[in-house]
Amino acid sequence: MNSIAKSVRNTAFHRWYKRNEKYAPILFFIGGFIFDSLTLGRIDRLYDITVLCLYMIMATFCLYLYNKPETGRWRSRFAFAYRDYLPLAIQFFFGGLSSAYVIYFSRSVSLSKTASFFVILVLLFFANELLRNRISNRYMQFGMYSFISFTFFAFMVPVFIREMNETIFLISGMLSLTCTLLLLLLIFRAGTETRQPRHLIQLTALIFLVYGAMYTFYHFRLIPPVPLALKTGLVAHEVKKTGDTYEVIYQRSGGRGIWKAYDQRFYYKQGDPVYVFSSVFAPTALKKSIVHRWAWYSAKKDLWQAVDSISYEITGGRDQGYRGYTFKTNVWPGHWKVEVLTDEDQVLGIIDFEIVPLSEDQTLRLLKKDF
Repeated sequence: MNSIAKSVRNTAFHRWYKRNEKYAPILFFIGGFIFDSLTLGRIDRLYDITVLCLYMIMATFCLYLYNKPETGRWRSRFAFAYRDYLPLAIQFFFGGLSSAYVIYFSRSVSLSKTASFFVILVLLFFANELLRNRISNRYMQFGMYSFISFTFFAFMVPVFIREMNETIFLISGMLSLTCTLLLLLLIFRAGTETRQPRHLIQLTALIFLVYGAMYTFYHFRLIPPVPLALKTGLVAHEVKKTGDTYEVIYQRSGGRGIWKAYDQRFYYKQGDPVYVFSSVFAPTALKKSIVHRWAWYSAKKDLWQAVDSISYEITGGRDQGYRGYTFKTNVWPGHWKVEVLTDEDQVLGIIDFEIVPLSEDQTLRLLKKDF
């Protein structure tokens, strides 16, 4: 062991770390998540882009260093003295990226089929913190790295080229796959244990399995269409646009939907229009078609029947999202929902409500809000 390594192991921090090694991941977990929650805002902001890119670069670099063989030349290097901390560093950067994805996805996901992907992402985030002792397992390393890398490029490529569609998603995946396989080959060429063809084949198969799963999720529309995010969704009695302001009049929540800004029971008189207002965040200069798909639940057939689909164009860049609305006058009592979709049928959010006839002696509690 060189003198630098000895001096590092004699520091107060190293002794504290060894005494509290099992608690360190929890501290990194709490601190990293709080830091990301307070500092990350918009995916297209320079700060956010810089942080995520640094996390990805450092995770890749630490993964490479940790898997370098303990040759004489490597043992003499300065970085080798800090090799004991590399698993914690890998975990920190994996955790930082995972927490960022959780934050961004939580702004886009709704209680729909895309929530399943969000749950997997949250489980991965916690697994990264709870399974620290297994980070030395190469299959764990490259399984998590493949998933995190794919998600990173799926976020970043649309931000940089200001366009998103299925082709862009495929390109993002190919870029990520290429980077992951190059990293594996670099480690394979430098390593001793990983030089065995069996290990390379197994790791390569694992990487392709992860990428196959991601494409499967995308094909079945289980991945929210990030970096787009539904900021606001309301069913309303009236929407007016005055200048650059949208005035929305809607029913005050009656307590049935504690997570809803509006009352899920929509009281109406026959012939009155029903409005649905939404604001969708998109990165600066990104243009996209947004669809409001109106559907009514048929209790007799026990299924949702599509009634109408109305689309409009959005342009990204506004903090609170690009605003738009659709309305219908030919409606009837029952359970309704309006799915806010991209033109590829990816779900941004669902605005659900029940239309109920308004009695003559009933008074509505209406609110007016400017967006």
